[in-house]
Amino acid sequence: MATATSHQSIVSFASHRSFSSSSSTISQCLLREPFLNLPISKGFKIDSSLSCNITSKRRNFCKVEAMASQTETSVSYDNTLLSPSKNIPDISQKKTNEAALILIRHGESLWNEKNLFTGCVDVPLTEKGVEEAIEAGKRISNIPVDVIFTSSLIRAQMTAMLAMIQHRRKKVPIILHDESEQAKTWSQVFSDETKSQSIPVIPTWQLNERMYGELQGLNKQETAERYGKQQVHEWRRSYDIPPPKGESLEMCAERAVAYFQDNIEPKLAAGKNVMIAAHGNSLRSIIMYLDKLTCQEVISLELSTGIPLLYIFKEGKFMKRGSPVGPTEAGVYAYTKRLAQYRQKLEEDSEVLCS
Repeated sequence: MATATSHQSIVSFASHRSFSSSSSTISQCLLREPFLNLPISKGFKIDSSLSCNITSKRRNFCKVEAMASQTETSVSYDNTLLSPSKNIPDISQKKTNEAALILIRHGESLWNEKNLFTGCVDVPLTEKGVEEAIEAGKRISNIPVDVIFTSSLIRAQMTAMLAMIQHRRKKVPIILHDESEQAKTWSQVFSDETKSQSIPVIPTWQLNERMYGELQGLNKQETAERYGKQQVHEWRRSYDIPPPKGESLEMCAERAVAYFQDNIEPKLAAGKNVMIAAHGNSLRSIIMYLDKLTCQEVISLELSTGIPLLYIFKEGKFMKRGSPVGPTEAGVYAYTKRLAQYRQKLEEDSEVLCS
């Protein structure tokens, strides 16, 4: 029954997904343009002489130089969509500005199933991937979510949408379209009540999977037999060695972490609860930044499909909570008073509706 329902959800939202208007070397692998001849909207260069850690302009453990190549296209959306439900206290007003950050790697895709290099090729989830996304949603169904960021690829967007359908607040995730003025105008919501029961979903190419270049679409086992296991292992698991005409993890991290710093971290600092549905390498890059991992530590980091990871952002620091085993896991809510209060409010609202 759950699978049938989720299939309907997939059909309904797949026609609404959009691609970011930002032009870049990597984003254009999705837009049928030769990716080597296109400008990058904004780049960040890590000073490798200091450290191979992913770094921040606002942190001291490494140094980042911003390259002012072109003006970055900012994400535009209606801030009224970001307000939590009137039944839940607006945590952005809390002095501590504590916020939850949920990271989810998309569920199994059709090319995961076929053992093919996927990269920036836009393929959907398998039935197993749909089930993984639904299960991920159940695990976070009692954790507040005010805004969702996804990559521009459908497997991440499907995961985000299917997960939020399981949330107890029953808010409707709405993909925001900023690719043109017409798209913005035509997708406006004019009911304040409807806005209060919606969650904005912001797609961006910067959170896309690393671009695997000439390996995309190739079978992983056959590629190892052709080029040698050691060579393929270096392409897949090294930090700074890219596959032919593709991205290394380091290159993926530069765009993903820069976007996180500029667009997501300020939301957390304002007390907004954020969910990110993305990919193995873009999420590994962000976790490298959050946990201050070295380049040697991050290459051994493995993320399972459809398993949410919870962080608490408080007083400018990220505290790793791990993965909720289920929506009733006591430890999640014992970790902070605010999460416990949120869950208690959900229980009270549920009792009122049932009475």
